[in-house]
Amino acid sequence: MTRDAYLALCQQIVEHDRRYYVEAAPTIADVEYDRLMADVRAIEAEQPAWVVAWSPTRRVGHQPLEGFSKVVRPVPMLSLDNTYSEDDLRGFHDRVVKGLDGDQPTYSIEPKIDGFGIELTYGAGELVLAATRGDGTTGEDVSANVRTIRAIPQRLREDVDVVVRGEIYMTKAVFARLNAERVAAGEEPFKNPRNLAAGSIKLFDPREVTRRPLAAILYEVVDGERIAAGHLASLDAIRRLGIPTSTENQRAAGWDALAAAVAAWATRRDGLPYEVDGLVIKVDSYEQRAALGTTSKFPRWAIAYKFPARQVTTRVKELELNVGRTGAVTPVAILEPVEVSGTTVQRVSLHNWDQVARLGIGDRDRVLIEKAGEIIPQLLGVTERADSPRWVAPTACPSCDAALEREEDKVVLACPNRLGCPAQRLAAIDFFAARGLMNIDGLGERIVAQVVDAGLVADVADLFVLTVEQLEGLDRFGEQSARNLVASIAQARDQATFARLLAALGIPHVGGVVARPIAARHGSLSKLLATVDSTSSDQLIAQHTQIDGVGEVIARAVDRFVRDPHARVVMDKLIARGVDPEEPVTAPATGPLAGKTLVVTGTLSAPRGEVQARIEAAGGKVTGSVTKKTDYLVAGADTGKTKLDAAAKHGVPVIDEAGLAQLLAKP
Repeated sequence: MTRDAYLALCQQIVEHDRRYYVEAAPTIADVEYDRLMADVRAIEAEQPAWVVAWSPTRRVGHQPLEGFSKVVRPVPMLSLDNTYSEDDLRGFHDRVVKGLDGDQPTYSIEPKIDGFGIELTYGAGELVLAATRGDGTTGEDVSANVRTIRAIPQRLREDVDVVVRGEIYMTKAVFARLNAERVAAGEEPFKNPRNLAAGSIKLFDPREVTRRPLAAILYEVVDGERIAAGHLASLDAIRRLGIPTSTENQRAAGWDALAAAVAAWATRRDGLPYEVDGLVIKVDSYEQRAALGTTSKFPRWAIAYKFPARQVTTRVKELELNVGRTGAVTPVAILEPVEVSGTTVQRVSLHNWDQVARLGIGDRDRVLIEKAGEIIPQLLGVTERADSPRWVAPTACPSCDAALEREEDKVVLACPNRLGCPAQRLAAIDFFAARGLMNIDGLGERIVAQVVDAGLVADVADLFVLTVEQLEGLDRFGEQSARNLVASIAQARDQATFARLLAALGIPHVGGVVARPIAARHGSLSKLLATVDSTSSDQLIAQHTQIDGVGEVIARAVDRFVRDPHARVVMDKLIARGVDPEEPVTAPATGPLAGKTLVVTGTLSAPRGEVQARIEAAGGKVTGSVTKKTDYLVAGADTGKTKLDAAAKHGVPVIDEAGLAQLLAKP
């Protein structure tokens, strides 16, 4: 046996893997395949120096990983704008035609697989890197786990350099089998294939990944114009290299063909072996794509057409009243459990009591539920009314029995007994300890309820006098766990800044961004209270409205809070117990964002606090509202219309996380 013969045998197995896992058309029996694999293992045992990285024996995974390293890609993975109707899709087409000076485009139409985004880099025909999408610019190296996926070739048919992007997913059949096995073993079933695929590829143990069979479809070639004049032709080219692509892709020339093809998908969705939540429509010609360009967030040459949300009916069991940290009493419908888009829905918020009145809902009604955006359960209406009383707004707080109040022109019904209401007190302590605020590790909702019920903690200040001996008397607390929590509380006190403490107090409208300039203005909690004692409300409000990013609404909210007698007792107790951190004095800003003011909003791939820290480390300033002084609005997913309208009004550029990464990377 020569090394060339060994390599040819490896390539033969790679080809059989492609035929089995990609085309579902094997050309040899399992026993023959096993014999080929046994031959390769025997050769590698005798000639370990011959072993190549793309050997089929390397797919099984080895020792657990310690973590995933970061990967910065030169060409960002942009998001796609969404459309939900034929009218919106026609608007996209009209914009494309206008951008092409009247030329009619040819489109590709591809199923939008509900999976986990991945980018694969091949060098000289070998898989050298697999990276997650991350924030579009920076992802994580998950090569070891991706190598376990037999649908993804480790070696191409030609020695070429190519970068491709696509989705890793789990088929419906595999998902059903894994769940059946878990149920038989008395374990909780997984919720949906997408989350399981995403969670599997981020496991630190590649051996565990092999136990969760995954598949892949690649849908985009980076710099595809090097390969072909059009997108679909570039996919044909990588398919010939052995890379799996969708067999469902279609071509449509002009609007009529596009509309007809999209309409035909209404009956095809459920026939696919994997979950899809829509279609991806792309201009096929790379030359036309270049002419259309991109916005800061989306390519102008592509759009996602989302299928209508799944809708189901179920019965309402009862009404639950949820008292939140701010005192708002929110109506929540408790449902008979029902599956919607791969998750079990048992409760749904009705948001406010005006909504309850509009629905005219009561116990045992049958209601229509959908997943808004395939994520958030939403109650659309009553389909069958039961013979039961209709729900009406309460007049007293279900937690403390205080009379509920509604501010003028507001829809929220709230309990005014902020510090005397047990439900608000629990929520306030839980909020205070959260990550990004006081960062008290190990103090979750269950433990908060324990220490409050035991009479050990009445407010957030009482956390800082808890002892190991007190905690050891509680259920499920041993000496070590008690010591850990006491140490965590002490660490939170010692490492806090005044801005984090101020935000953690739960002052209405004062989040982490707004708290920073207020904290910088006063320096510490004790200094703020000294100012309160020496000034009138009008004077304090006037001082705060001079702070950039603080308007009159925020200024009045701060004034009301610091002058509230119950809140003052808690703040004085915090100071007496050593919780009075100084706000660090910041040096003059330097870096690529020096002198720039940014507003960060929407759902981001990284925690909001981390994004803010990166901006500030680059010399930028983060504020909470868009004004004429704002330089950039960083908009994540689900960005609200208010901030986008403000940006348009003031001419503020809107960028996404990829755009922010480009700003941060400037010298």
